[in-house]
Amino acid sequence: MSLLEVTGLNTYYGDSHILFDVAMRIEANEVVALLGRNGAGKSSTLKSLMGIVTPRSGSIRFDGVEIAGRASHAIARAGMQLVPEDRRIFGSLSVEENIILAGLTAQKRWPLERIYEMFARLRERRGSRGTDLSGGEQQMLAIARALVRDPKILLLDEPFEGLAPIIVRDLLAVCRNLAEAGQTILVVEQNISAAMSLADRIYVLNNGHMVEELAAPMVRAQPEVLHRHLGV
Repeated sequence: MSLLEVTGLNTYYGDSHILFDVAMRIEANEVVALLGRNGAGKSSTLKSLMGIVTPRSGSIRFDGVEIAGRASHAIARAGMQLVPEDRRIFGSLSVEENIILAGLTAQKRWPLERIYEMFARLRERRGSRGTDLSGGEQQMLAIARALVRDPKILLLDEPFEGLAPIIVRDLLAVCRNLAEAGQTILVVEQNISAAMSLADRIYVLNNGHMVEELAAPMVRAQPEVLHRHLGV
């Protein structure tokens, strides 16, 4: 049994059909990249999994339990955490307050020291307000808030977008460390090379349809196979 099994997922925004019979699976301790052009439905897929958008039909089985149609907070309590593209940190709270608040309702949570071992920069900025952080620091905090809840699966929506190369390098190192420690990750990312450096498997989404499932080692050896879908 896969940790996450999605079948026949159809999602609408009003009358607009966004996802068409999407199917995917993610095994425990696996890193999967969901790739596609802008507007392909990648973020909508993550929002559907997390319950932010309620699918019209289909099945989402997470750790053996059906979660399609459940409220976001119930899905989070079950062990799924989304780091959204817009980060959603509390600007008026300090770094440490953001992390502590995120962990309050977790059944099992990381100690602060474990977070600060992973994000040394957040330790340095622990008393700074969210609004005073750089974009890279805000992204680190957004990921830290998800990790403090000890998730079974981490959903990352464009985690490297708009960040300086040195920050992307540091965040990639964090993600690799998480993967090596057994953290299950589903990442949506426009930075193909960054996603490829992390992923075990790849799904390609095009206009709301899942069109390809690929083994990452094969794609790394033959990057041209992505060209017909992504133009890279």
